[in-house]
Amino acid sequence: MTEADFIAALRDLPLHPAARGLVDDAAVLDAGPGLVLTKDMIAEGVHFLPGDPPGDVAWKLLAVNLSDLAAKGAAPIGVMLGYPLSDTGWDRAFLDGLGKAMRRFGCPLIGGDTIALPPGAPRTLSLTALGQTDRAPARGGACAGDALWVTGTIGDGGAGLAIAGGAAGPEALLRRYRRPVPRIAEGQALAHLAGAVMDVSDGLVIDARRMAAASGLAVTIDLSRIPLSAELKAFSGEDRAARLAAATAGDDYELLFALPAGAAPPVAATRIGRFGEGGGISLTDGADPVPVPGRAGFEHRA
Repeated sequence: MTEADFIAALRDLPLHPAARGLVDDAAVLDAGPGLVLTKDMIAEGVHFLPGDPPGDVAWKLLAVNLSDLAAKGAAPIGVMLGYPLSDTGWDRAFLDGLGKAMRRFGCPLIGGDTIALPPGAPRTLSLTALGQTDRAPARGGACAGDALWVTGTIGDGGAGLAIAGGAAGPEALLRRYRRPVPRIAEGQALAHLAGAVMDVSDGLVIDARRMAAASGLAVTIDLSRIPLSAELKAFSGEDRAARLAAATAGDDYELLFALPAGAAPPVAATRIGRFGEGGGISLTDGADPVPVPGRAGFEHRA
């Protein structure tokens, strides 16, 4: 069963209206100013490597959750942690890193739960983040004719993973993979302007396709417009193959959003495509059509 199959099966269960049909990354409860909830898990060997520093793992666990809040324009209120106790030294280093990340993003702990792992068992960590906003843009709010924009640069996280796995490369890319920075301020600036917003976690192509599907539209991305950092260009180049690899790598945690044609975003961002009638995703490189790869991004499979 794939991740998509599992989520589709969950839609057969009783769903709270705040769950938005499970087509979004966060639930939005109407409790005065909108209460936004999201939950992400990260697993050793899937989202982080066994040799990654515990403090970096803690940072990433918090950051990926806050990135979902950022996509809803929400200010973080606090988090609840689900933690597997294992090795005392690792646990203490994790807590130190988590404390630093919480102070960096102004996000306190509300509570949570712990269990004990048998020796040698891989770690799976869980965090629930709560935020508040007066408008939470949906993933599925794009309109035909809207432009597709993205903040920051794309592909750094994927390159950082390769470097963490042993490839030679700049420390800046490794840091982008291990310590992503959620776009909280940008999300708040976009909340009242963008028709649709989501974060880029599994890959630009697959996440743009998800936004289009949730909006009942087609989307086209121009690979030549995808913003690449100077470090990534030095590491892997900037030709079509490099841009396609960056667009399908994941772990960027930038914001992908839709604005009406001609509208200028209130944040630093790059226009990379547009929405239209129909369905699915198409790619171009300037005027040249580019086949959509079979692997458009990361997707969990059992």
